[in-house]
Amino acid sequence: KARGFGAATIYETLRDEILTLTLEPTELVDEASLAKRFGVSRSPVREAMVRLVSESLLQTLPNKGTIVAPLRIEDFPQYVDALDIVQRTVTRLAAKFRNADDLKRIRGEQKKFAHCVKQGDVLGMILCNRDFHIAIAQAGNNSYLKLIYSRLLDDGRRSLRLYYKSYDDRLPDEMCDAHEILIDAIEAQDLDLSERLAGEHTLEMQQRFINYLGSRHTKDVKLSH
Repeated sequence: KARGFGAATIYETLRDEILTLTLEPTELVDEASLAKRFGVSRSPVREAMVRLVSESLLQTLPNKGTIVAPLRIEDFPQYVDALDIVQRTVTRLAAKFRNADDLKRIRGEQKKFAHCVKQGDVLGMILCNRDFHIAIAQAGNNSYLKLIYSRLLDDGRRSLRLYYKSYDDRLPDEMCDAHEILIDAIEAQDLDLSERLAGEHTLEMQQRFINYLGSRHTKDVKLSH
């Protein structure tokens, strides 16, 4: 195998399992067990785990090993506040500074996202949605804001998994249409509309996430006659 191939494969496999919640929050991730599972030495496993820790998907605890990072529901309001501010800002900047190459890149990422939606590929939707918004941030021409935005989007990927669950993993056509409308606003350099649409995007995600957490499946179940 080429150098790094093992680590890359292990990283991608574990990342996908964490994002789809196959590996549950706070679940212990053991280096030796993973090495046995993938049939490799500990070195590529350790390399993959270091990368996942840097992306906040794994967390190393002193004297306790490594776990899947907790999904802290209590932090969600702060997360949404930060996402809203940064998302509106980078989208407004994108509308102001975008060029032809930026628009081509954004539309390309949207095409990938739409394909994943059509195929019902949840993991693809999570990853392509991130790439779509990063392409918008790149058009905003501010590397510091792009870096902050990237971290926010990465931190929110597992919450996005629950968001898609609220739609039974089948997003309605309006969700893809919302992306298209946003692209059109950026292309038209309508700064106010672009910012407003970005804010609505965050609000819709927040409301669906909260509704999913509050959903009940037993209220109509009768336990006695």
